Amino acid sequence: MPPAYGDNTRPSRIGWPLPPFYWPYARDLIHPKAAELEERSIAWIDAFGLYPDATERAWGLATRSADMVSRIVPFGEVEPMLLFSQWCYWAFAADDWQDSGTGPARTAAVADHGARLIRTLEVPGAGLLPPGPYTAALDDLVARTREMLTREQLHRLTEGLRDWILGAAARTAAEEQGVMPGLNDFAATRVSVGATRFLLTWCDVANGIHVPGEVLYSAPVQALTDAAGFIVACDNDVFSYDKDDHQKPLEQNLVNVLALHHGCTAAEALPAVYALRDRSVTLFARLREQLARGADDQLARHLDSVEHWVSGDTAYHDGALRYASPRNRNALPVEGASFDIAWSDAPSDPSLEPLPIPALAWWWQQLDASSR
Repeated sequence: MPPAYGDNTRPSRIGWPLPPFYWPYARDLIHPKAAELEERSIAWIDAFGLYPDATERAWGLATRSADMVSRIVPFGEVEPMLLFSQWCYWAFAADDWQDSGTGPARTAAVADHGARLIRTLEVPGAGLLPPGPYTAALDDLVARTREMLTREQLHRLTEGLRDWILGAAARTAAEEQGVMPGLNDFAATRVSVGATRFLLTWCDVANGIHVPGEVLYSAPVQALTDAAGFIVACDNDVFSYDKDDHQKPLEQNLVNVLALHHGCTAAEALPAVYALRDRSVTLFARLREQLARGADDQLARHLDSVEHWVSGDTAYHDGALRYASPRNRNALPVEGASFDIAWSDAPSDPSLEPLPIPALAWWWQQLDASSR
């Protein structure tokens, strides 16, 4: 069934159905233990009483975090995937808390809460967060994460969390200015806002991948990481547009940024969003092929993992009730709601040139002569 907007609510400003999503790799993969992961994740949520009432629980489960993890890690080990899924349910609750803030202290609150969260992961038992179900669940996640991950993985995860918090603080600071940012300023932090490095660390953990730091943090691999994060962010900004379109001023979303940039409506800006996305996919494919030529087993598996993250995230958003039956139009999630997306084998913009965004143009500089 189509996205659920209800008989007495406004239609989508960007329209439906959405244009096809270009992706030249495998699509619609899902882990065979997806149902088990969801059942065990929900049992964990209920054991900690993470949501205060039935309505909040319904919307919390509508994030479908276990489905997301099952799609972005379609061949992973179940136990780390379970922990990853529980982290995602918890993080969605944190994200909703962040988005609910208003007033001049909002950036300060995000920065303060984020610093306490990071330190709690680094130093369990630091006592920096107030007691309650939310903190108890976090303490459980932290203890099990520190037991499961190697020291290197834990450091990478912590840095990914730090990058995510920095992005969230930068975004809320920009929102407080009350002015829609320009495209370059917006793009510069969007990968961080999307928790790219936090999520990809978990993908590697769940897949049992260990890429040495000198390879993982090389410029070409980091460019691939950023490109993947931007593609996922573009998709998220499209899928989440309707659930946030009641905000005033308008949410800092790529659709709204481009609508201002081009002086058009949100619906008219959608092709420009897809053009940026698809040119990023083309760059991703060229850079991935280049890296694969000299890759050892671990890097090759990491490239597969990043690839699965992107396509799995798009497929996840398709049927996640958080997006397909947005809360600003529905009292409760509507079962069966879906965007019914289509895939495309060709980009909407076939250009091989760098995007006209200085903060992102360095990705194309990582292509060697044979890949240009």
